[in-house]
Amino acid sequence: MAHIKRKYIDSHWLVFVFQGIIALLFGCLTLFTSDETSAAMVPVVGISMLALAIVEFANSVYRSYNSQGWLVATAVAVFDAIFGLLLLFVMNEGMTWHLVLISIYTLLRGSFELAIAFHTTVDPTDRFIWALCGVCGVIFGIAIFNSGHLANVDFMRFFGAYMMILGISSLIYSAHNREQQREDRLARSEAAKSAKKHS
Repeated sequence: MAHIKRKYIDSHWLVFVFQGIIALLFGCLTLFTSDETSAAMVPVVGISMLALAIVEFANSVYRSYNSQGWLVATAVAVFDAIFGLLLLFVMNEGMTWHLVLISIYTLLRGSFELAIAFHTTVDPTDRFIWALCGVCGVIFGIAIFNSGHLANVDFMRFFGAYMMILGISSLIYSAHNREQQREDRLARSEAAKSAKKHS
């Protein structure tokens, strides 16, 4: 089995389940909405980011309790919370505010996911999942930023598509992460039995 560095990717698998469910739910609401203005959907996006922040804060507490390093999870939670609150704060402003904030959020989150893909693991499945999310985040972030000339609601649908990709990837990763943790427990158990026999 490939060596897995004990960083953010080793958060409890349920973190990615909840993250995936939230992203899928709000992605569907944003992608398939019939509203004609971004102002009607900005509260939905802001709430989705705050929900993701709550999951990450819980992850941070869990990692701190288990002495696994909580800094990255806390940083992600703060990042999601800041953008969620900013969107709720400017929900009555013009579409330009909404477009710029959502494009910046998507670009930065995609960049973070790419960093995770290439700096925290050598496992090919982990790397592919995180890299896929990261590339999609960067692409959709650029698309959102350049979609101001399109219909008022199109950039929100781009964001909804990204959230759906994030949601599906998170659920796939949660299953893979759970299997990795099960294999790690078995390996530690076998190592302990072997050490006991030779002691």
